Amino acid sequence: MTETARDIVMGRIRAALAAAPPERVEVPRDYDRQPLQGPADVARFAETVADYQARVLRIGADEIAGTIAALLPVGATVAVPGDIPPDWVAGLATVPDDPPLSNAALDATTAVVTGCAVGIAATGTIVLDGGAAQGRRALTLIPDHHICVVFAGQIVDTVPQGFAALNPLRPLTFVSGPSATSDIELERVEGVHGPRTLDVLIVEP
Repeated sequence: MTETARDIVMGRIRAALAAAPPERVEVPRDYDRQPLQGPADVARFAETVADYQARVLRIGADEIAGTIAALLPVGATVAVPGDIPPDWVAGLATVPDDPPLSNAALDATTAVVTGCAVGIAATGTIVLDGGAAQGRRALTLIPDHHICVVFAGQIVDTVPQGFAALNPLRPLTFVSGPSATSDIELERVEGVHGPRTLDVLIVEP
């Protein structure tokens, strides 16, 4: 398009907009931000997480270490945040990310074990914010297998409730199932943008 033609087209657009200014559209903001009344729907969270082809295990607090060990092959090396509770990974060959490991060192580990900040039942989403037992973002993106410990008390029902529980100034990572994408022929490919395997341990009282 020549400059003259472009000017003509843009002039017509401006004239049309001036003659009929767009009406103001009110966007509803009546989201369900109410705080939880009682516990969140843990069963719904487990179901929606599993819908994303993640493996979900509902366990007690005294089963964390044994369950994690059972999910790993013999001789596995496990990347962990520097502040992970030691009893979660008792008996495992851990590689603490403190000081930060190189990308090559992270890639060489069998799996990574972390906690999370929030779990959202409506969408099956796990949110990490770099807080306690979560580590930095690269820690959960490079290893091929992510085992995430989610306590029932960290689960909320809706996305607005999830955002209300999070600090927007922290580095938020939203995880909905293992990393997956599709090519133009809709062939699903896993592990392109993050872990190929996601195991979620829901710890209930």
